[in-house]
Amino acid sequence: MNDPIWLMLVKGVLVFVVLVLLVLFTIWFERRVVAIMQVRPGPNRNGPFGLLQSLADGLKLAFKEDVMPRTADRVVFIAAPVIAVACAFTAFAVIPFGPEVNVFGMETELQLTDFEVSVLLILACSAVGVYGIVLAGWSSGSTYSLLGALRAAAQVISYEIALGLAVLTVFFQSQLMSTGAIVEAQAQGLPLNIAGAEITLPGWYFLVLAPSFVIFVIAMVGETNRAPFDLPEAESELVAGFATEYSSLKYASFFLAEYVNMVTMSALCVTLFLGGWAAPFPNSWWPGANEGFMPLVWFFGKVLAFLFFYVWLRGTLPRLRYDQFMRLGWKVLVPVSLVWLMVLAAMNIGLDTDNELPTRIAFAGGAAIVVMALIFFWPSRKPYEDPAEPDTGLGGFPVPPLDLAVPPNPRALRELEPANTSAVPINGSRPTDKGEEE
Repeated sequence: MNDPIWLMLVKGVLVFVVLVLLVLFTIWFERRVVAIMQVRPGPNRNGPFGLLQSLADGLKLAFKEDVMPRTADRVVFIAAPVIAVACAFTAFAVIPFGPEVNVFGMETELQLTDFEVSVLLILACSAVGVYGIVLAGWSSGSTYSLLGALRAAAQVISYEIALGLAVLTVFFQSQLMSTGAIVEAQAQGLPLNIAGAEITLPGWYFLVLAPSFVIFVIAMVGETNRAPFDLPEAESELVAGFATEYSSLKYASFFLAEYVNMVTMSALCVTLFLGGWAAPFPNSWWPGANEGFMPLVWFFGKVLAFLFFYVWLRGTLPRLRYDQFMRLGWKVLVPVSLVWLMVLAAMNIGLDTDNELPTRIAFAGGAAIVVMALIFFWPSRKPYEDPAEPDTGLGGFPVPPLDLAVPPNPRALRELEPANTSAVPINGSRPTDKGEEE
């Protein structure tokens, strides 16, 4: 893009403002939708329909006391929320909102920036943003925070592989890695010749790459630590997980980053699989639907639909157990992604070959046979066997040791003051002098 500096600054400020407003709206929207699901009113006091409730909550957090644990690593403790927020906002820079428009007499695209591998920037920011959570848990000096950080690290490793494989199929289908170019590629239909009949399928990849779309949606919920995959901050197990020791604006920063990541991943899914800013109907119905600023309506409408999906999951599904969550990632999503990638490759080789219908049928049929063989001959789960020794009360599930200790801070660790031995004992009895009868 060859925009002047002042126009890039204006677009950058607008992107920041749009993200902040979407976060405030999403918090209010989530509380209202969950309230409707649970047959209660929800926020309805601050502003019309309670729309200012999110702003009131933000001001409340800003004026709360900022507490820092004495055993915390001060530098890392402060830097962790900054890393999370910075990565969340940076990832949105390459999302296209619309086509080229006229702004102050200059032609510019409704996108902050774009380059040949812009999708990789979003994936990189999503991965690096987890460093903020991991560093927050390690630097807090708390067992609960450390366990939440370990869960976040394992979670991003598990689900980023499936997410990357789903995105890889989009690269494979479009042969492009630019967000703007992928949106333009979906505007073209997919022509097929079946028994002499010409059929043009819609170009949106959620139809052409339906398995990848499903895998991407599941993985993006896990990537954003949202219910039912909110294991790093499971309050029933870890108090607040990695954010247990945070308060005030630092605490709010993590949840600002979480909601911005929700918006970013929803926008990425819309860009890769739902045609981006294109209207959800053919151009012949409304020739001007994809011109000017009208595509902003289609783009944000699709993003809000995905945000509703996030809220719907939170109000419907219970949190998964941690071993179930990891099994879903490693034993279901990753193998299915690899098999689908091979099937897609075989089908595309068959379609791109110069030979006629028999070769195409051979490739597609061979891919279908491989999939059916995997379904029928996949090893089943071993039947349950009674344990040889009685259960010790842990239920057989992997649990952390009870004496888990946080690694000491090598730079700023200070020993806590010893307890005052002259204080009143726990049982409430008064200490006695020598010779005094108890």
